[in-house]
Amino acid sequence: MVIFGFRTKVFVLAVLTLLCPRCGNPVAHPLHKAVTKFTLFFVPLFPVKTRYSTQCTFCGLANRVAGEDATRLLQQANGSFGGRPQDVRQSQQYPPRT
Repeated sequence: MVIFGFRTKVFVLAVLTLLCPRCGNPVAHPLHKAVTKFTLFFVPLFPVKTRYSTQCTFCGLANRVAGEDATRLLQQANGSFGGRPQDVRQSQQYPPRT
């Protein structure tokens, strides 16, 4: 008997401050990467599908993001435009009130 299937793991690549298209608030949007892998005897072997998405922390709206756009957002979050994207948690601080 052969046991096979698929397993999906979700990673948070960065937390970006974006303007939500539904509620219009500039709030945090975590950039998620979901990787689905083929498994044989519960051992993940190779990736089958990769998806990127963001989710508004205020209203909960989830948007799919293309791979090229996700790479561009990661490069903007890292502050670099070359090299490999890294796992970054970025938060924006508001200026002090005067």
